[in-house]
Amino acid sequence: MNQFETLKTLVLSLEDEFYKFYEKNNKAAGGRIRKGMQTLKKIAQEIRMNVLASKVPIHDLKDSDNIVD
Repeated sequence: MNQFETLKTLVLSLEDEFYKFYEKNNKAAGGRIRKGMQTLKKIAQEIRMNVLASKVPIHDLKDSDNIVD
């Protein structure tokens, strides 16, 4: 659950930067948004890999049940 909390915190921390970029036309905020979104992508990929890794052993067990000796 720690990665999920990190993801939520990151998204919430970017809210001000989005406001600065889109409402106040602050171009530097755009760079901070891009950097934050890249970090968000990295964390999301890690979560995807963890989910996949936890599903693989269960999937392997189901396949082994169908093997006839």
